[in-house]
Amino acid sequence: MSDQTTLILPVENQVRELDAKLLLACVAAERGFPVVMGSRALVHHRVSSIPRGVYLAKSLRRLSDKMFGILDKLGHDIVAWDEEALVHLNPDFYYGRRLSPKTLQLTSALFAWGDENEALFRGFPGYQATPIYVTGNPRTDMMRPELRGYYAEEIEQIHKRYDRFVLVNTNFGWNNHFLRAFRMDQPAGRPKNAFDAGLAAHKTVLFERFQQMVPALARAFPDLTILIRPHPTEDHELWRGIAKELPNARVANDGNVVPWLMACETLIHVGCTTAVEAAVIRRTAIAYQGARSEAFDDPLPYELSHHAFDLDELIEMTRTAIAGGLGVAGGEDRRVLRRNIAALEGPLASDRMLDALEGMGYAERRPEPPGAARLAQGWIQNQVRTAAKQINMRRRGHRNSIEYHDHRYPGVTLEGMQARAARLRDSLGRFHGIRIRQLSEHIFRVEPA
Repeated sequence: MSDQTTLILPVENQVRELDAKLLLACVAAERGFPVVMGSRALVHHRVSSIPRGVYLAKSLRRLSDKMFGILDKLGHDIVAWDEEALVHLNPDFYYGRRLSPKTLQLTSALFAWGDENEALFRGFPGYQATPIYVTGNPRTDMMRPELRGYYAEEIEQIHKRYDRFVLVNTNFGWNNHFLRAFRMDQPAGRPKNAFDAGLAAHKTVLFERFQQMVPALARAFPDLTILIRPHPTEDHELWRGIAKELPNARVANDGNVVPWLMACETLIHVGCTTAVEAAVIRRTAIAYQGARSEAFDDPLPYELSHHAFDLDELIEMTRTAIAGGLGVAGGEDRRVLRRNIAALEGPLASDRMLDALEGMGYAERRPEPPGAARLAQGWIQNQVRTAAKQINMRRRGHRNSIEYHDHRYPGVTLEGMQARAARLRDSLGRFHGIRIRQLSEHIFRVEPA
């Protein structure tokens, strides 16, 4: 029908976002919304040919100012959440890195992870009364008990490959970025002010301690695999070089982190979102704080973790965790989680988001069409932007290079997408009337059959 509102779901980091956004797409299609989803970069290239609808943005950074302006001229409404709002440093640092007055001005509504995220949005100096819906996030839907069977086959395969293992999650994009130009010792990555310089120095110490930690863990637990999972923005080669010298260390980054958390003996991390995810599924998380800083340590992951401050303490704590003697930090009442994440029970976050979109009227109407002049201007701007991006895709080492795109968004086939949707259907007993079609490489349409 011509009056259907298309939902546009961009995916930037596939291993982190794809499963959750496919769930959201299936919920939307179940309610009659057609969905276009896939690689964020490639969705942007063809957004002027997508039927007028609602673009569900995953971030609100200044880097998106131009794209948000194009979307607005093309007649798409924008509704947004921030993937990175759950774990952040002080508000001023967060506002400078993650929010832009222009993107907020062009956004029709915001989805918040929880009450803390809502307050963070409202405290931004550029906030202008944009409606905020505290919905939770589809990523935590994938960790709820009713969806844990979705990962059963992956967990079985992980155990076949690695048997028992300690999961080590790294988070050193500033020190070990996949694109060398964005490391802190290069002009593009160089700290811009005193706070950034202090943060960079702190991260450097942690980075060095983590590199020393892996061999120590491997020696202390020769009968276990030490499984290193680098952050999606990191270069894996450094960690592969360390693991190569150790008979029981491996590096892996395939698939979503949730089945790896479910399968591991315990998690060791350095202040990243994975610690929060571990707490949601009631897995033990240990923060190895080789250096401490009240100013530069993200508070939430540490609040939900046990703390080790030197290698001897870490090894002993890991031994206790493997024996089942640590449990989950943060309290049995899960008060910390509930303050930060909505929809841990009750309706899924995905359903709450669709409730909000329907409440905004998108089930009955498409966004208002732009005037012919604005539409033409948006179309031309998108063609020019796409041409520039496609040139940059051929430039090795550029942030838009195809090598970096494929690092963050490995290929997924139509059959793979259909298999994922079938697992969602089997887990929830929903989505029987939904089909998936491939529109182009890395882009799919999820729709009512």
